[in-house]
Amino acid sequence: QVQLVESGGGSVQTGGSLRLSCAASEYRNNRGCMGWFRQAPGKEREAVATITTTSAGLTYYADSVKGRFTISHDRAKNTVYLEMNSLKPEDAGMYYCAATTWAVGPGDYCALRQDLYRYWGQGTQVTVSS
Repeated sequence: QVQLVESGGGSVQTGGSLRLSCAASEYRNNRGCMGWFRQAPGKEREAVATITTTSAGLTYYADSVKGRFTISHDRAKNTVYLEMNSLKPEDAGMYYCAATTWAVGPGDYCALRQDLYRYWGQGTQVTVSS
């Protein structure tokens, strides 16, 4: 049974940094997609960044985090990371890790669509104070 466990959340000031981790157990799709999504209080969950679990590790970002966040995947550890820099109050929320069951085609990126992701973690909280 696939399990995704997030960690690394916390409280930082505006401009600070955090590194989130998502450990995936029993997830053996080496041509799949993993991604980070977030939900602020009173708002809908939105996509943040995705990465293919292929050797290419193709990434895709929401416009709101481009240039500030970096997603990466350690295939040996089966863990996805989200390095978040220059954090803003609007980045605060619960951050979720997710993974797909299907395989991407060669050269394909992973879409920022929540409905495509089958497995979800419980989330880790990020608070950004101004």
